[in-house]
Amino acid sequence: MTVAGKVVVITGASSGIGAALAELLAHRGARVALVARREQELKAAAARCGPDALPIVADVSRREEVRRVVAAAIGHFGRIDVWVNNAGRGISRPPSQLTDEDIHEMMQVNAMSAFYGMQEVLPHFRERGEGHIINVSSVLGRVPFALIRSAYSASKHFLNALTANFRDEARASHPGIQVSLVSPGVVATDFGNRARHGGPDSRTLPGAQPVGEVAEAIASVIETRRADVYTRPEAQKIVASYYANPNLGEGG
Repeated sequence: MTVAGKVVVITGASSGIGAALAELLAHRGARVALVARREQELKAAAARCGPDALPIVADVSRREEVRRVVAAAIGHFGRIDVWVNNAGRGISRPPSQLTDEDIHEMMQVNAMSAFYGMQEVLPHFRERGEGHIINVSSVLGRVPFALIRSAYSASKHFLNALTANFRDEARASHPGIQVSLVSPGVVATDFGNRARHGGPDSRTLPGAQPVGEVAEAIASVIETRRADVYTRPEAQKIVASYYANPNLGEGG
């Protein structure tokens, strides 16, 4: 299955993974709608995707904004084939110091935005009898080994469970609808710089994966419709080792 001709909506597309994915897909013949809050950066990213790209300024942590995005994309392109929930934000604070506001923002941005996307695009997919939702999670959604990312990890664990349950429900009545999960590790973007309470620059961390590789992995998920994918093969071994340890979370 090719991405050419597909209509793909990508949230969090003003920079990082979302912008790289939009550009990659557009250059392979997809029609892309880029969604983000930062208008100037969003329009610059859309310009790199060519004249057919549609920038939509919206805050996807608000359900009414997501509903507007669905309507705008369908109104412009006539349909949506793939919806990528990529919007997200990190945090730098250990669990003992987290505030109510920290938890609320992590859940709203990283989990609820995807929840709104899944629920709001689903009626369109059911009407068509097909569609593909891709949720961008994290290896930290499997293994919570970064203390300062504790609330981020928790929000991604929530997203992982919701994705699996949403997939089962959608498939039961509409086998043509797929819900996929993609889990990157550390990616060389400005994610760390833009984290709540600041943080280390992700681009300087050892082993940070080039953003283009992550975009390629997500594009492959669109083509293969695989349900659960790590952007690096070794990540699956790390996760398996963690849960195989009889003293869970100690070493391993």
